[in-house]
Amino acid sequence: MIQLCGAGKRYGHKLLFEDVSWLITPQDRIGLVGANGAGKTTVLRILAGLETLDDGSISTAKQITFGYLPQHGLSLSGRTVFAECMDVFSSMRALQQEMESLTHRMADLDVTAPEYARVADRFHRLEHEFRTNEGYALEAKVGTVLAGLGFRKQDWHRSAEEFSGGWQMRIALAKLLLEQPSLLLLDEPTNHLDLDARNWLEQYLAEYPHAFVLVSHDRYFLEVTVSKIVEIWNKRLHYYAGDYEKYLEQKRQRREQLEAAYRTQRERIEQLEVFINRFRYQATKAKQVQSRVKELERMERVELPPEEKTIHFTFPQPKASGRIVAEFREVTKNYGRQEVFRRVSFLVERGDRVALVGANGAGKSTLIKLLALCEPLTAGEYRIGHNVQTDYFAQDQYKELDSEARILNDLGRLSSRSTETELRNLLGCFLFSGEDAFKKIGVLSGGERNRYALLRMLLQPANFLLLDEPTNHLDLRAKDMLLQALAKYTGTMVFVSHDRYFIDRLATRVFEVGDGKVEIYPGNYEDYLWRKQGGASALPDPGHTAQHRREREEKQSAADKPQSKEIPGRRVNPIKLQHMKHRCQELEDEIARVEVAIQQREESLQRFVSSEETLRLTQQLKQLRAELDNLLPEWEQLAEVLEQQ
Repeated sequence: MIQLCGAGKRYGHKLLFEDVSWLITPQDRIGLVGANGAGKTTVLRILAGLETLDDGSISTAKQITFGYLPQHGLSLSGRTVFAECMDVFSSMRALQQEMESLTHRMADLDVTAPEYARVADRFHRLEHEFRTNEGYALEAKVGTVLAGLGFRKQDWHRSAEEFSGGWQMRIALAKLLLEQPSLLLLDEPTNHLDLDARNWLEQYLAEYPHAFVLVSHDRYFLEVTVSKIVEIWNKRLHYYAGDYEKYLEQKRQRREQLEAAYRTQRERIEQLEVFINRFRYQATKAKQVQSRVKELERMERVELPPEEKTIHFTFPQPKASGRIVAEFREVTKNYGRQEVFRRVSFLVERGDRVALVGANGAGKSTLIKLLALCEPLTAGEYRIGHNVQTDYFAQDQYKELDSEARILNDLGRLSSRSTETELRNLLGCFLFSGEDAFKKIGVLSGGERNRYALLRMLLQPANFLLLDEPTNHLDLRAKDMLLQALAKYTGTMVFVSHDRYFIDRLATRVFEVGDGKVEIYPGNYEDYLWRKQGGASALPDPGHTAQHRREREEKQSAADKPQSKEIPGRRVNPIKLQHMKHRCQELEDEIARVEVAIQQREESLQRFVSSEETLRLTQQLKQLRAELDNLLPEWEQLAEVLEQQ
């Protein structure tokens, strides 16, 4: 579909990549990864035809269409949200208008006239094309995509310019998804999406009929959407089959193989050099020496690329607080006539890692601000526990920093026991490398200052952390560093994040915020979703129950252990076991339904109606059998595990 040959790109003296060859096929689902500044966005822009190569060539098949979503910068105005999305189908709407015009002409013509036959023929051809392209479902398609991306129905007919930059990017994404280009190019598509919208986008991309290449720092999103990983590293593109986890494993294995080949070659080189040096001046060995000299000259040397540094840094642990860290009693919060919370009660206990989830605008940031005492209560009572020290990281935390201070000096004052090397390594992990360490804080962008503010907080953590979107502006490596630090943190935290992997690995409780309420669920995000799907109900106040405390302590102790898939013979966590039983029952019901449908289609095929009906039934039968083939392995695996319990 599209191919790069010997491609190279540089900006001034900086070489991004060179001698790159890459073939993208029509059904590829590719995740493009690499360090910040490696050239991921540039590659997407080259594929979209917005930038040119300095070396090599790019070729595309005929009739290929491209759709590119940048990280930011798009602005729409002049039409409603719904009209903007319907504009994607302008050709189909023109077809519909012509059909309406032809309908009026046929109404005015004599049915026996030759002109009527010509008009009717044209109408039927257009109507067939319109129906084939699902023209009668255009508005339903638009509604489905807008709802999936978080637009309420009352927002569909608001003017696009009324929405903030993040929501404008959602409109642009909706238009691209509806357009369905041959190659979809998405640069950080989840940046402006909440968890519900991300989950919907994951499902949409799983069923996307064409190829896509996406850049994302959301590890879980990459896990469930892509089947190939392309990494920009060491000025080359490296290709890996499978999802992100498989990429990490393959990269480790490739590195080990390269190191083994390097060691083997070094041993051979040393043997040859020892022989040459030993017998160089002996005439009787001249032929053998010359042979080994030629072997050295012909040898293609194995080179080890620079190894990516793994940063290990131990953050200081906070002083212990009392068992109860924070308590809401019948709390109400209003902004004028707008009610955000209504008589909300809950406990946060020592060691809790509470993730706040909910749609954008549901009140997650407001709840964090109430806990941080940055907002007053309208009614109710908020109690902070004994010896609790609160620290709050806001989305605009950079405003609290000293603009005139230099980064390294400012960090050194906070952590006087750390060496300059340790601090610079840590800064590098948070994407401040080289001369960046000596920049004044005032010259940093908003995202850079937020990253630095997060780093400062972690150097001297309080025992009750309130974090509002701490993973924003971080790449995968920095997110892993932050996750490791917070996993070892012994205090209590409440955090907002739209990163599914981050929540799954960190949370011990999930608070769902919305409709003026706070619903409380034990466990991580996976457990929360299972309960939302009917596995169990939310707990009104699990902080008061001994059972929940035991359950949470088990979760916390398991959080630091390696994650592995369940295998037969091993005891399964009771919550997970119930989830598996529920899923097994669902599969059994679904298998029964599919088997009945297969039997019905097979019986119908025994009675000939028409060739079109036979073709339709055959296609349905093929799809149902494929569906059954997909269901049976999962059911067998679950049944085998459940039999061992």
